[in-house]
Parts: sequence; structure tokens; C-alpha cells
Amino acid sequence: MSWWGKVVGGTFGFMMGGPLGAVMGAAVGNYFDKGLNSVGLQNTLGVGATERVQSAFFTATFSVMGYVAKSDGKVTRDEIALAEQVMDQMLLNEEQRKVAINLFNEGKKDEFPIHEVLAQFKQEIFRRRNLVQMFLEIISATALADGTLDTKEQSILEGIARDLGYSSTDFNALLQRLSGQARFGGQVSVKEKLKAAYELLGVDSGISDAEFKKAYRRLMNQHHPDKLVAKGLPEEMMTIATQKTQDIKAAYELVKAERG
Repeated sequence: MSWWGKVVGGTFGFMMGGPLGAVMGAAVGNYFDKGLNSVGLQNTLGVGATERVQSAFFTATFSVMGYVAKSDGKVTRDEIALAEQVMDQMLLNEEQRKVAINLFNEGKKDEFPIHEVLAQFKQEIFRRRNLVQMFLEIISATALADGTLDTKEQSILEGIARDLGYSSTDFNALLQRLSGQARFGGQVSVKEKLKAAYELLGVDSGISDAEFKKAYRRLMNQHHPDKLVAKGLPEEMMTIATQKTQDIKAAYELVKAERG
């Protein structure tokens, strides 16, 4: 993959610089602090370039996952398992997996520059709101992995969302959809599964059929794997996006059948 080649080839620092470049540099054992001093790379891989966005997404995702996991003072086995599950879904090779683990550990450090990392990430993804949503869904799932979301964790997640331009209302709606998705895929009663399906889709049972279909299409469009990759989602994360669309479709079909 081209973006990974930039990382292992040692040009990531020139391509990215800043706190994200430093975090990735630490994860691969090389510190890049030269920033965009290479004219050629700056011209071809400026802010918004796909390879650059993919590198930023990978770096921010695993490091901030580590930060969130440590936010309540301890990293649980469930949170580690969730990070490993994401790595498994991405089919990372041994080298990539090692870097992802190192990024997770960088995020756990007390001096991790969370606000600076988020500020650069927001700049790098260049107003791609669907990528911000996918990022927030992945890191929020880390906090929800142990089945609970304490006050401190929620406050930290809300702060991360706010730094990325999400309102509290929009972020709480995202959390509710994630909660619905987790229960929809679990062992629950038919009644609870239907309720979870509505939550996953972000709608209530009193919605009209027309609005219901509109909400479904909007969610499918937001999570469409090919569209996300085209915007800069690392290709390795396509499986995660695909699973989300499958869950959205399954929830839609269940509710549609119930509505007749």
C-alpha cells in the first residue's frame, strides 16, 4: 500500500510533520521533526492528499484509542481486545500490527498531546465529515468495550468530538447508535433487538416510513466503504466500514419487516 510505503520508507516525517509525525515516528522507532521541508513531497502530498490523510487516520486512530482506553485510569482487557479486533479486521501484517500496538501505547502515555494531535488530524482530513464520524465511532467503541461508559470517559469523548467540530447533540446521537449496534449484534430478545435496530438507525419508532427510509439511506451513504476509502480511509479499514453497512442494512430489514 502506498501510504504505508511512505511510513516505512522514512518519508512520513516530510509528508506529515507535527505531533502526528512525531507520534508515528516514535511508533516506528524514528523521530521525524523536519516537517514539510521537501518541496517535491509538499507539492504532491499536501494537506488533503489521499496518502497523507490515510497516514493521519491510521496514526490518530490507534494512538487516540490508547488515550481513551487509559482515560479512566486503567486499560481493561476488553479495551485491549477491541483494539486487537480492529487490527484483525484490518488484516494488518506483522510489521503494521507492531506499529499499531506502539501507537496505542504512545496514546497511553501521560504526556500524549491529545489536543495538538486532534488539531492536526482535523486539518489533515480537510473537512471530510464522514471520516470524522468513522474515527469517532472507532474510538468511542473502545470506551464502550467493557460495557460501561463512566462520567470521565464520556467527558473525554465529548471533548474529542468537540475538538473535531461535533456538537454535544450530534455526538450523543452517535453514541446512542453505537450502543444500539452493540446490542443489535448481541444475544437479546426479539423485542430488545427491534429496539436496538431503531437506535442503530438513529430513529424512533414513531417516525414515518418516508423519513425512516431517508435516515437509512443517509447512514448507508455515510458508511459506504468505497466512498470512505476515496476520501482517505485506509484501505485496510474497509472491512470495518463494510461490517457497519451490513449491520445498518440488517437493522433496516428487521424494522421494515416489523412495519409491514
